[in-house]
Amino acid sequence: MQSLPRRRFITGLGLAATLPLVACTDPLAPPVPPAPEFPPLDYAARRDGAHVIPAVPIDEVPGWLHRQVVRFDTIEAPGSIVVQSQYGLLHLVLPDGYALRYGLSVGREGLGWTGEAEIYRRAHWPRWTPTPNMIRRDPSLERWAEGQPGGPRNPLGARALYLRTLANGRDEGIRIHGTPEWRSIGRRASSGCFRMINHDVIDLYGRVGIGTRVVVI
Repeated sequence: MQSLPRRRFITGLGLAATLPLVACTDPLAPPVPPAPEFPPLDYAARRDGAHVIPAVPIDEVPGWLHRQVVRFDTIEAPGSIVVQSQYGLLHLVLPDGYALRYGLSVGREGLGWTGEAEIYRRAHWPRWTPTPNMIRRDPSLERWAEGQPGGPRNPLGARALYLRTLANGRDEGIRIHGTPEWRSIGRRASSGCFRMINHDVIDLYGRVGIGTRVVVI
């Protein structure tokens, strides 16, 4: 596993908390560019292809895990993804020192991964196949050994972004994907992948493509 120096990333948990105080601002410093604006997401039930995504009571999800624009200082280029596993946060890097931030569920203790990767595959309503290790930990998953078809109850949710690690060029089973278990967002609950509310992963899916760089710290 590859760890990255903490000095490369500086971020706050909210936009207001990261803006400079007026009294401490250098009058000769360039003004902070205005934050980009995005239409709000609707977490109501919606039809998506052949399936219906259930509504999510977003007010029951802590506010800091909602999709939002934040100040984010990083050397990564706009369009990159930076995941902060410790906080359960995914950042889509934007220009001018901002990011579009989403809440995540990350891997349970001992199942996390850090390093650098790229998106090499994208899927709508992906088929899910548990790994042999998953089946050993939970024998009830044996019924899906040949794969569970995509749908609202599928653990990969409405969309999946498949990662290939840059260290060895292999798919090591790491995914950014949706989940029907929206209550797990903000918790260490997955088997090593990064879960998002289905509405959020659909939003992210529409903003990234094959070859997108992903850094997990």
